[in-house]
Amino acid sequence: MKIKAFFVDFYGTVVHEDGEIIKQITDIICDTGKVGDKSEVGTFWWQRFQSLFQNAYGDSFETQRVLEKKSLEDTLERFHSNADAGKLSSLMFEHWVKPPIFEESKTFFETSPIPLYIVSNIDTADVNKAIGWHGFTPAGVFTSEDARAYKPRPELFELALSSTGLKPDEVIHIGDSISSDINGAAATGIRALWLNRFGRNVPCGVESISNLLEAFEFIK
Repeated sequence: MKIKAFFVDFYGTVVHEDGEIIKQITDIICDTGKVGDKSEVGTFWWQRFQSLFQNAYGDSFETQRVLEKKSLEDTLERFHSNADAGKLSSLMFEHWVKPPIFEESKTFFETSPIPLYIVSNIDTADVNKAIGWHGFTPAGVFTSEDARAYKPRPELFELALSSTGLKPDEVIHIGDSISSDINGAAATGIRALWLNRFGRNVPCGVESISNLLEAFEFIK
């Protein structure tokens, strides 16, 4: 079957994740709280976010902004930090709407021979602001907020397929997360390419690329 479109993750794939902001916030929590080992903060925060994230779908869905702030508030409480959760959250939110771009992303959007659709675990307003900030013109944008579910659950992929009229074997999904992008797409019958920018070991059965432009080789 001919590939007719790319579904493309956004944060960590087209633009940088908020890892540097997370480190900055972690340092603030360490400076304002009672922390034995800095790594404990990141571990607790990530586990708390994942717990909220995995249970946010359907009637229980909450946006990324809500989940991030809740998990941060719980982290501040856990480590007895008196930092302001609202101010710390705003650091992340500011990154989300103006994220740094990966070097080849603009070329990827400008030269793709098939339509590109953004399929992202993020709030709709935030990703649209980031897309506008960088001047991208995707064929469409589908978010977790639209689907009321997050990857790797199937709802977001199913929404993108039904909205575009495309079949799973007519699409390739590209993303930087094995769990969310690769496993989620595969479970929906969509071929997936793992964007492995940093030379990590490639799991058996996973197709990988080191930059976005290499994806063009898979549609020839």
